[in-house]
Amino acid sequence: MNPNITLLGQMISFAILIWFTVKFIWPPLMKAIEERQQKIAEGLAAADNAQKNLAQAEEKVNEELKLARTKANEIIEQAHQRANQIVDQAKNDAVAEAGRQKALAEAEIAAAANRAKEDLRKQVSALAVSGAEKLLKREIDANAHKALIDELAAQL
Repeated sequence: MNPNITLLGQMISFAILIWFTVKFIWPPLMKAIEERQQKIAEGLAAADNAQKNLAQAEEKVNEELKLARTKANEIIEQAHQRANQIVDQAKNDAVAEAGRQKALAEAEIAAAANRAKEDLRKQVSALAVSGAEKLLKREIDANAHKALIDELAAQL
C-alpha cells in the first residue's frame, strides 16, 4: 500500500467527518450550548434578583423591628406613667383618708373633752351647791367660812 493514497484517503475521510460534523452535529450542539448559557444567565439574573429581594426584605424586617421596638418602648413608657399616676393617686387618697381619720379623731377628742368639761361643771356646781348649803347651815363665821372654802378647793 502506498502511504500517499492512505494519507489521501484519511484526509478525505476526515474532511467528510468535519463536513458531516459541521452540517449535522455542530448546529444542534451549539444550539444546546446557547440554550444552556441562556438558562444559566437567567438563573444568575434570578439569583441576583432574589439577593436584591432578600436585601429589601431584610431592610423591611429591620424597619418593622425598629417600629415594633419603638412602639413597645412607648407602651412601656405609658405603662410606667400610668403606674406612677396610680401610685400618686393612691398616695393622695391615703393622705385624704388620713386627714379624714384625723379630723374624726379630733372631733371625737373634742367631744370627749366637752363631755368631760360638762361633767366637771356638773361636779363643780354640785360641790358649789353643797358648799353653799354647808355655809348656810353653819353660822356665818369668817374663820369657819374660810376653812370650808379651803376644804372645797382641796376637793376640786
